[in-house]
Amino acid sequence: MEPHNLASAGDRGRDAGGDEPPAAFRAVLDALARVQARPEIVLEHIPAPQRLAPWAHAVGAHVSEPDGTDDEIEIASARFIVLFDPDGHESWNGTIRCVGYLSAATDEELVDDAMFSEVAWSWLTDALSEAGAGHHNVGGTVTRTASTRFGDLAGPEHTVDVEMRASWTAEDTDLDRHLQAWLDVVGNAAGLPPPGVRLLGPSDRTPSETL
Repeated sequence: MEPHNLASAGDRGRDAGGDEPPAAFRAVLDALARVQARPEIVLEHIPAPQRLAPWAHAVGAHVSEPDGTDDEIEIASARFIVLFDPDGHESWNGTIRCVGYLSAATDEELVDDAMFSEVAWSWLTDALSEAGAGHHNVGGTVTRTASTRFGDLAGPEHTVDVEMRASWTAEDTDLDRHLQAWLDVVGNAAGLPPPGVRLLGPSDRTPSETL
Protein backbone atom coordinates (compact mmCIF):
# COMPACT_ATOMS: atom_id res chain seq x y z
CA MET A 1 0.00 0.00 0.00
CA GLU A 2 1.14 3.52 -0.75
CA PRO A 3 1.09 6.31 1.84
CA HIS A 4 -2.10 8.33 1.76
CA ASN A 5 -2.24 12.12 1.71
CA LEU A 6 -4.87 14.83 1.77
CA ALA A 7 -3.93 16.25 -1.61
CA SER A 8 -5.83 13.35 -3.21
CA ALA A 9 -8.57 13.07 -0.59
CA GLY A 10 -11.19 15.08 -2.43
CA ASP A 11 -12.63 18.44 -1.40
CA ARG A 12 -10.51 20.59 0.89
CA GLY A 13 -13.59 21.23 2.97
CA ARG A 14 -15.44 24.45 3.74
CA ASP A 15 -14.58 27.16 6.18
CA ALA A 16 -17.05 28.41 8.76
CA GLY A 17 -17.12 31.92 7.31
CA GLY A 18 -17.87 31.15 3.66
CA ASP A 19 -15.60 33.99 2.45
CA GLU A 20 -12.05 34.02 1.11
CA PRO A 21 -9.87 32.74 3.99
CA PRO A 22 -7.11 34.90 5.49
CA ALA A 23 -3.55 34.23 4.38
CA ALA A 24 -2.69 32.54 7.68
CA PHE A 25 -5.56 30.08 7.33
CA ARG A 26 -4.62 29.36 3.71
CA ALA A 27 -1.12 28.55 4.97
CA VAL A 28 -2.69 26.13 7.45
CA LEU A 29 -4.62 24.36 4.68
CA ASP A 30 -1.52 24.14 2.48
CA ALA A 31 0.45 22.63 5.34
CA LEU A 32 -2.24 20.02 6.03
CA ALA A 33 -2.32 19.05 2.35
CA ARG A 34 1.37 18.12 2.56
CA VAL A 35 0.78 15.44 5.19
CA GLN A 36 1.40 11.91 4.01
CA ALA A 37 -0.13 9.25 6.26
CA ARG A 38 1.24 5.76 6.65
CA PRO A 39 -0.47 3.18 4.38
CA GLU A 40 -2.71 1.75 7.09
CA ILE A 41 -4.34 5.12 7.81
CA VAL A 42 -6.86 6.49 5.29
CA LEU A 43 -7.48 10.24 5.36
CA GLU A 44 -10.52 12.16 4.18
CA HIS A 45 -11.93 15.66 4.40
CA ILE A 46 -15.00 15.81 6.66
CA PRO A 47 -17.43 18.65 7.49
CA ALA A 48 -15.95 21.11 9.96
CA PRO A 49 -17.89 22.62 12.87
CA GLN A 50 -19.49 25.90 11.87
CA ARG A 51 -19.94 27.82 15.12
CA LEU A 52 -16.75 27.34 17.11
CA ALA A 53 -14.57 29.78 15.19
CA PRO A 54 -14.75 32.10 12.16
CA TRP A 55 -12.74 29.55 10.16
CA ALA A 56 -12.49 25.79 10.60
CA HIS A 57 -11.24 22.72 8.77
CA ALA A 58 -11.56 19.02 9.63
CA VAL A 59 -9.82 15.81 8.62
CA GLY A 60 -11.00 12.25 9.27
CA ALA A 61 -8.73 9.22 9.67
CA HIS A 62 -9.61 5.54 9.66
CA VAL A 63 -7.72 2.31 10.29
CA SER A 64 -9.19 -1.04 9.23
CA GLU A 65 -8.04 -4.65 9.15
CA PRO A 66 -9.25 -7.79 7.31
CA ASP A 67 -12.02 -9.69 9.09
CA GLY A 68 -11.16 -13.07 7.60
CA THR A 69 -13.48 -12.62 4.60
CA ASP A 70 -13.40 -10.14 1.76
CA ASP A 71 -14.45 -7.34 4.08
CA GLU A 72 -12.60 -5.19 6.60
CA ILE A 73 -13.51 -4.03 10.07
CA GLU A 74 -12.68 -0.59 11.39
CA ILE A 75 -10.40 -0.72 14.41
CA ALA A 76 -9.83 3.00 14.85
CA SER A 77 -11.36 6.26 13.73
CA ALA A 78 -10.27 9.80 14.45
CA ARG A 79 -10.89 13.45 13.68
CA PHE A 80 -8.49 16.38 13.56
CA ILE A 81 -10.13 19.80 13.60
CA VAL A 82 -8.45 23.17 13.14
CA LEU A 83 -10.18 26.27 14.51
CA PHE A 84 -8.89 29.66 13.42
CA ASP A 85 -9.82 33.05 14.86
CA PRO A 86 -7.70 35.90 13.43
CA ASP A 87 -8.66 38.09 16.38
CA GLY A 88 -7.36 35.56 18.87
CA HIS A 89 -9.24 33.70 21.54
CA GLU A 90 -8.64 34.33 25.23
CA SER A 91 -9.11 30.71 26.34
CA TRP A 92 -6.81 29.47 23.57
CA ASN A 93 -4.11 32.07 24.24
CA GLY A 94 -3.60 32.20 20.48
CA THR A 95 -5.34 32.20 17.09
CA ILE A 96 -5.13 28.52 16.04
CA ARG A 97 -6.65 25.72 18.09
CA CYS A 98 -6.21 22.04 17.21
CA VAL A 99 -8.84 19.57 18.40
CA GLY A 100 -8.39 15.80 18.18
CA TYR A 101 -10.76 12.94 18.87
CA LEU A 102 -10.12 9.23 18.43
CA SER A 103 -11.77 5.93 19.26
CA ALA A 104 -9.99 2.61 18.89
CA ALA A 105 -10.38 -1.02 19.86
CA THR A 106 -7.57 -2.01 22.18
CA ASP A 107 -6.21 -4.95 24.17
CA GLU A 108 -8.72 -6.21 26.74
CA GLU A 109 -6.00 -6.50 29.37
CA LEU A 110 -5.32 -2.75 29.20
CA VAL A 111 -8.67 -1.91 30.77
CA ASP A 112 -7.24 -3.04 34.12
CA ASP A 113 -3.92 -1.21 33.72
CA ALA A 114 -4.02 1.81 36.01
CA MET A 115 -1.19 3.46 34.08
CA PHE A 116 -2.73 3.07 30.63
CA SER A 117 -4.38 6.48 30.57
CA GLU A 118 -1.09 8.18 31.46
CA VAL A 119 0.73 6.19 28.79
CA ALA A 120 -1.92 7.02 26.17
CA TRP A 121 -1.71 10.72 27.01
CA SER A 122 2.08 10.58 26.65
CA TRP A 123 1.56 9.37 23.06
CA LEU A 124 0.25 12.86 22.28
CA THR A 125 2.71 14.96 24.26
CA ASP A 126 5.68 12.93 23.01
CA ALA A 127 4.45 13.00 19.40
CA LEU A 128 4.00 16.78 19.43
CA SER A 129 7.49 17.25 20.85
CA GLU A 130 9.12 14.81 18.43
CA ALA A 131 7.37 16.44 15.46
CA GLY A 132 8.59 19.87 16.51
CA ALA A 133 4.99 21.08 16.71
CA GLY A 134 5.14 24.23 18.82
CA HIS A 135 2.13 24.29 21.13
CA HIS A 136 0.74 25.36 24.49
CA ASN A 137 -2.51 25.19 26.50
CA VAL A 138 -2.86 21.45 25.88
CA GLY A 139 -5.59 19.49 27.66
CA GLY A 140 -7.89 16.53 27.22
CA THR A 141 -9.17 13.20 28.49
CA VAL A 142 -8.48 9.49 27.99
CA THR A 143 -11.38 7.08 28.56
CA ARG A 144 -11.37 3.30 28.57
CA THR A 145 -14.60 1.32 28.21
CA ALA A 146 -15.25 -2.42 28.37
CA SER A 147 -18.37 -3.89 26.70
CA THR A 148 -19.95 -7.33 26.74
CA ARG A 149 -22.49 -8.30 24.08
CA PHE A 150 -25.44 -10.56 24.89
CA GLY A 151 -28.09 -12.33 22.86
CA ASP A 152 -28.18 -11.94 19.09
CA LEU A 153 -26.19 -8.71 18.88
CA ALA A 154 -23.50 -9.16 16.23
CA GLY A 155 -19.84 -8.63 17.02
CA PRO A 156 -17.22 -9.92 19.47
CA GLU A 157 -18.50 -10.97 22.87
CA HIS A 158 -16.02 -8.77 24.74
CA THR A 159 -14.51 -5.52 23.49
CA VAL A 160 -12.39 -2.80 25.04
CA ASP A 161 -12.18 0.65 23.49
CA VAL A 162 -10.06 3.69 24.23
CA GLU A 163 -11.23 7.21 23.50
CA MET A 164 -9.08 10.32 23.57
CA ARG A 165 -10.21 13.93 23.33
CA ALA A 166 -7.51 16.57 23.21
CA SER A 167 -7.01 20.17 22.22
CA TRP A 168 -4.03 22.48 22.09
CA THR A 169 -3.01 25.84 20.68
CA ALA A 170 -0.60 25.84 17.75
CA GLU A 171 2.15 28.44 17.82
CA ASP A 172 2.51 28.73 14.03
CA THR A 173 0.81 27.72 10.79
CA ASP A 174 2.94 24.56 10.29
CA LEU A 175 -0.07 22.38 10.98
CA ASP A 176 1.42 19.47 9.04
CA ARG A 177 3.55 18.77 12.11
CA HIS A 178 0.52 18.80 14.36
CA LEU A 179 -1.56 16.53 12.13
CA GLN A 180 1.37 14.14 11.71
CA ALA A 181 1.73 13.97 15.49
CA TRP A 182 -1.97 13.20 15.85
CA LEU A 183 -1.71 10.43 13.25
CA ASP A 184 1.12 8.93 15.31
CA VAL A 185 -1.28 8.84 18.25
CA VAL A 186 -3.91 7.16 16.07
CA GLY A 187 -1.37 4.53 15.02
CA ASN A 188 -0.45 3.82 18.63
CA ALA A 189 -4.09 3.55 19.67
CA ALA A 190 -4.77 1.15 16.78
CA GLY A 191 -1.80 -1.01 17.78
CA LEU A 192 0.06 -0.46 14.51
CA PRO A 193 3.77 -1.38 14.45
CA PRO A 194 6.33 1.39 14.03
CA PRO A 195 6.38 2.77 10.45
CA GLY A 196 8.43 0.53 8.17
CA VAL A 197 8.05 -2.52 10.43
CA ARG A 198 5.82 -5.39 9.31
CA LEU A 199 4.60 -7.89 11.88
CA LEU A 200 5.14 -11.52 10.92
CA GLY A 201 2.05 -13.54 10.13
CA PRO A 202 1.86 -17.37 10.07
CA SER A 203 2.78 -17.51 6.37
CA ASP A 204 5.90 -15.38 6.98
CA ARG A 205 7.46 -17.73 9.52
CA THR A 206 10.24 -20.14 8.68
CA PRO A 207 10.04 -23.66 10.18
CA SER A 208 12.42 -22.61 12.98
CA GLU A 209 10.11 -19.72 13.88
CA THR A 210 7.00 -21.87 14.15
CA LEU A 211 5.80 -22.32 17.71
